[in-house]
Amino acid sequence: MLRVAVIGGGPSGSCAAEILAKAGIETWLFERKLDNAKPCGGAIPLCMVEEFDLPDEIIDRKVRNMKMISPSNREVDIKLDPLGYDENAYIGMCRREVFDAFLRNRAADLGTTLINGLVQKIDTGTDRQGPYTIHYADYSGGGPTGEQKTLAVDLIIGADGANSRVAKAMDAGDYNVAIAFQERIKLPAEEMTYYEDLAEMYVGTDVSPDFYAWVFPKYDHVAVGTGTMQQNQSLIKGLQRGIRERANKRLFQGEVIKVEAHPIPEHPRPRRVVGRMALVGDAAGYVTKSSGEGIYFAAKSGRMCAEAIVEISNNGASIPTEKQIKSTYLKRWDRKYGATYAVLDILQRIFYRNDAAREAFVEMCDDKDVQKLTFDSYLYKRVVMMNPWQQIKLTLRTLGSLIRGEALAPSVYNPVPSAVGRSDGDFLAEEAAQQIKAQAGESKEGNSKGSESKEKAGVS
Repeated sequence: MLRVAVIGGGPSGSCAAEILAKAGIETWLFERKLDNAKPCGGAIPLCMVEEFDLPDEIIDRKVRNMKMISPSNREVDIKLDPLGYDENAYIGMCRREVFDAFLRNRAADLGTTLINGLVQKIDTGTDRQGPYTIHYADYSGGGPTGEQKTLAVDLIIGADGANSRVAKAMDAGDYNVAIAFQERIKLPAEEMTYYEDLAEMYVGTDVSPDFYAWVFPKYDHVAVGTGTMQQNQSLIKGLQRGIRERANKRLFQGEVIKVEAHPIPEHPRPRRVVGRMALVGDAAGYVTKSSGEGIYFAAKSGRMCAEAIVEISNNGASIPTEKQIKSTYLKRWDRKYGATYAVLDILQRIFYRNDAAREAFVEMCDDKDVQKLTFDSYLYKRVVMMNPWQQIKLTLRTLGSLIRGEALAPSVYNPVPSAVGRSDGDFLAEEAAQQIKAQAGESKEGNSKGSESKEKAGVS
């Protein structure tokens, strides 16, 4: 019978393990930090709730209103009710430690062997064709170093994030990465009431030269974060200060309860299947441009990869070949989502290149047709076709918005000074940036003897 190891216990790894276990395939799922909380906005589309059978209790907030804020602080409110959605439509907001644990435990309940361990080395066999021997530290018995163990398997699914050890073992090639930085801020009750079903997105060079910044509501706090390309990592402290200042009117009484930082891929790796090793989720590079969405595509890629393995192995009765995995999993994934990634890449290049374009982007979000098309695409993950009149209207509106954006974009930002403890925020931001550098350095060295920061990063 086929033996499969899934490295990484986030959404991609857990959803892959679930499918394999359901088919009766012997499956091991590795995760170093079982309470890991990836720094992430934590937004999931409505279709994911049904598709992945997610219970209400793991969803902290059901957002039905979005507020877009431009570089000049122009605000555009987007509400689902006027767009014709019923009361059951929403964007789910989750805490990753709760969300990931649910998916991981469900896979374990179905028969997956869950290993609380850190993968340190993978022997890949002749020409990386396997069988594979995984060397890992098992932390299930406690202790700072764990117990050294090995496991032999026929196939590996790499779901271990941007610094993937599986990707290194299979020589998958590099990709550009962005840095996500987030603070969890606990607010007084009256301010949390304001964010009851509202999420905010800010754009501007002061909060991110590449993407956007966010204030997303969670169970008893808000997640306030930003992201930028790795080459701008030295700016992350100032960018986080920028979003804190822009959202100051609601955050100034807040208390920072957690600081998080993590690398995020910017495009798929050159190779995602080598031998009988396949990459999914962040390890494969499945994060969309423009929106920065990764949770749904991580879970979906894990599921699609596992479904392909179940199919071509005849429920584990044979060992799939590299060619078979590529012709099923990779071909189906690229056919289904290749256009989505390409379109969002184009949108990012157009609307995130400078503050004038960002002003135009926010202005366009005030158009009801744009809002409906955007939410249909996001909530249900389907391609929505425009009629010819909508296409003409959108083209003209885009051109007009870009022209007006040049006049509206601020040359100097004058935010209200933040009343939140800036010294603490600066210190925490600096600490997180150093942690990212340490993780990146350790990933290049390829050993596990390092520091506490690496243990926190784990395999996911």
